[in-house]
Amino acid sequence: MTPSFLPKDLATINLFKRRTVLIWIILALSMVGLIVRLVYLQVIASPDLLDKARKQQMFTLRPFIPRRTITDRKGTVLALDRPVYTLFAYPHLFDKNNKQTGKDPKKKNFEELTTEIATKLAPILRKPPEKLASILGRDTTSIQVEYWLSEETADRVYALQIEGLELIQQRHRLYPQQDLAAELLGYVNVDHRGQAGIELSQEKLLERTDQAPSVAQDGNGKLIPNRVPAGMIRSDRTSLQMTIDSRIQRTARQVLKQQMVKFNAKRGSVIVMDARDGGLLTLVTEPTYDPNRYYEADVKLFKNWAVSDLYEPGSTFKPINVAIALEAGAIQPDTVFNDEGALTIGGWPVANFDYEQAGAVGPLSISQILERSSNVGMVHIVQKMKPSVYYGWLERIGLGDISGVDLPAETPSTLKPQEQFNEYVIEPATASFGQGFSLTPIQMVQMHGILASGGKLLTPHVVKGLINEEGEEYYQPKLPTPRQVISPATAQRVIEMMTSVVEKGTGISARIPGYRIAGKTGTAQKASSGGGYANTKITSFVGTFPSKEPRYVVLAVVDEPVGSDAFGSTVAAPIVKTVIEEIIVTEGIPPSHPEEVISKIPTVTEPQPTTTPLPSPSPTPSSEPQPSRDRT
Repeated sequence: MTPSFLPKDLATINLFKRRTVLIWIILALSMVGLIVRLVYLQVIASPDLLDKARKQQMFTLRPFIPRRTITDRKGTVLALDRPVYTLFAYPHLFDKNNKQTGKDPKKKNFEELTTEIATKLAPILRKPPEKLASILGRDTTSIQVEYWLSEETADRVYALQIEGLELIQQRHRLYPQQDLAAELLGYVNVDHRGQAGIELSQEKLLERTDQAPSVAQDGNGKLIPNRVPAGMIRSDRTSLQMTIDSRIQRTARQVLKQQMVKFNAKRGSVIVMDARDGGLLTLVTEPTYDPNRYYEADVKLFKNWAVSDLYEPGSTFKPINVAIALEAGAIQPDTVFNDEGALTIGGWPVANFDYEQAGAVGPLSISQILERSSNVGMVHIVQKMKPSVYYGWLERIGLGDISGVDLPAETPSTLKPQEQFNEYVIEPATASFGQGFSLTPIQMVQMHGILASGGKLLTPHVVKGLINEEGEEYYQPKLPTPRQVISPATAQRVIEMMTSVVEKGTGISARIPGYRIAGKTGTAQKASSGGGYANTKITSFVGTFPSKEPRYVVLAVVDEPVGSDAFGSTVAAPIVKTVIEEIIVTEGIPPSHPEEVISKIPTVTEPQPTTTPLPSPSPTPSSEPQPSRDRT
């Protein structure tokens, strides 16, 4: 007999078994699901998940990375980056400044809030509260309140803890010397990109190579110290050093301005080049602008006309032609030519500047031709060469090319086509006294650098290189190897002749007692856009100092001076004299003829019973030859 409880217990057992199997099935399916999910996450989705994790855990530090500082050759800062801040306001957030407290239960309206905020900002921003209130009260979501705030000012604004104000850090290029070297430095735009000068031509050197590092952060956004990359603290601290001397640059600008005002001139330029390597100690153009406020300047001033604009050099080119003729063997240093005062070449009249007063001059040596700045004498010299030979020499010294200066937008010099030059006899004749071709002031300095450097064609440049914090050279741009174009002996002979120009010729107004300067004046008519020549003129003077073992070439060019006494000897020569005097003081150059300096010093002696006037050891001003008016 079967017990009555068996079916009920059996049913319970079967139910238990089914539940157990179901649980195991669920567990098994869960395990399979987990394994599938794990495989999916570890294998299939792994790259995307790793990328997301890195983005959450890592962030890129964007520190203030300044553009390289620019200094002159002695370390004076000419341009540097500094952090500045732009202050933005978000009016819709001003309401958060309302604090419901027991002391101030009344909620302020929007106008009261803007007035209160403006009152707090006014003494910091140095603006009238009413003006700030009108700015803050504009119906917009974002307002630019002020820009280019210094760190000190930004800290004061931040300390106010006003909701709705935000300070955004930016880079700002500062030029501490203002307009001192604007034509060389140029400026950067709002995107911090160079737009003129070496800010443009040396963009790659001025942009630093610092990398923005990526660092790890924890869940709260804090930096994880052991995940900071090694060397993150180190950065590029090099600066770009120029060959410019700020002191000489400032003197050149001041004296150029004075002469331009005196003669009501259109514009002017002064350039000083080191005859040893082509480094420019000074390059000044007037008028100029303040690169800190470039947006207020005439866009024409952004072009450095000493590098970009052509002019006919006139008589300052005569020493170069003498050097060519000597080197070609067409003349000798003691050759004598008859100066008739005027000639007719190919149907065109050529005369000396003083022909109406002096007439025919007679026999002149090569040195005397330069002293008198004789056009007729120069024509005779050039006629001793075949036009094709003369043309070849002009090309050899670089005419028709650029100087290669490391400044932007240089214009190549121009020379007539060789066929025209060889066919028409007037072409070599006019070229003999520096007309009929054009070059830039920077190339004029390069030409005279040939004489000063002992016959080498140098490359003018303003960038010396990169230096580190200790002042040690880090990088130096590679310059073309100077090319020997004439012999050192020829160069020295012409320098000696140019010394006579300053001692007793048209350049006597550049003479400095105790020192010997080689120089040449120039007063050329300006070419007219419609052909021929206009009534305006361009005056210039080039000086090489000292005459023995030359070191500096100094050029002054003044465009369109006004007045009957406006000549190279009266306008440009005094500029060069003042600049050379500054070089003497800056470099501590002793006089080569100290007896001339000593004789100028007045002495006080006790009166004697009887005295006999003694002859002056140096010529009195009235007995010195007066500067001739040099005009071609």
